[in-house]
Amino acid sequence: MIKSRKIAIIGLGAVGKNCAYALVLKGLVDELLLVDTNEQKVQAECQDLRDAMSYCPYSVSINVAGYGDLGDCDIIVNSVGNMKLLLETMDRLDELNFNIAQVNDFIPKVMAGGFKGIFINISNPCDIITSQVAKLSELPKGHVFGTGTGLDTSRLIALLYKQTGVAHRSISACMMGEHGASIMVPWSQVTFYSKPLAELEKTDARFQFDHKAFRKKAEENAYLVLGGKHCTEYGISTTLCRVVDIVLHDEKAIMPASTELDGEYGVSGVFAGVPCIIGANGIEEIIQYDLPTEELEEFRQCCENIKKNMTINDTVIR
Repeated sequence: MIKSRKIAIIGLGAVGKNCAYALVLKGLVDELLLVDTNEQKVQAECQDLRDAMSYCPYSVSINVAGYGDLGDCDIIVNSVGNMKLLLETMDRLDELNFNIAQVNDFIPKVMAGGFKGIFINISNPCDIITSQVAKLSELPKGHVFGTGTGLDTSRLIALLYKQTGVAHRSISACMMGEHGASIMVPWSQVTFYSKPLAELEKTDARFQFDHKAFRKKAEENAYLVLGGKHCTEYGISTTLCRVVDIVLHDEKAIMPASTELDGEYGVSGVFAGVPCIIGANGIEEIIQYDLPTEELEEFRQCCENIKKNMTINDTVIR
């Protein structure tokens, strides 16, 4: 008998519902379980997705579930959040108290149901919430990770495409560190169809641009979306779908994600966005770039900022 693919999404706000819709459209799941504290909302989202099924390319079983019903899921996605808190200041850290309280409440309930799969966190601040999910779930290392700088990387590549005209999939680049204000770009590792940016910019005007301004623009585009439509949907849902696809097909693909560092880049004891090999066991290996001193220090400062934010909110996180 062929094993069905079963995924649960906890939190059906703008992000969660779009992740659900994207998973259904891409046919990445056989059974989708939706969990939310707002019973009317989750019932409505479930029915809306069922109503779309006749015209979708794949059949998916979609059901409302409780925390204790998720034991046999392959993947659980955490997308709980309070968008009003973020919109007030446009600072992801302002979601921390609310999201930590939610995680502290439901993770023990999920684990009591016998869950042993992969936990992917989207909720902000992504690195800190992912760390808390890992701590509370006690799942094996690598089985809990966050989308982290995956979406930020997509935004960077979109800008590089616009600047150079080189197709998205021919650009190799990533953003690292905090999914937040201190995020950094390892420009030394950016390539266009394997040719380094540093080499191309010597002779081609398309590749000559202000790196700091580009990083800032990638960050600003996130808030352009939030300010204009009061949520992010398409970018994060496609990021999540790509990660799910990699895990379910055991691709061993390289993608940025928020994972626990244990000496990599000279950093330990913190979750941060780094390029990883992802497969059926979640984060299977962290890719360590040979970064020049300036970029390495910038990345380490990102990690120190994450640790600082965890320390400031220690009473909540504990």
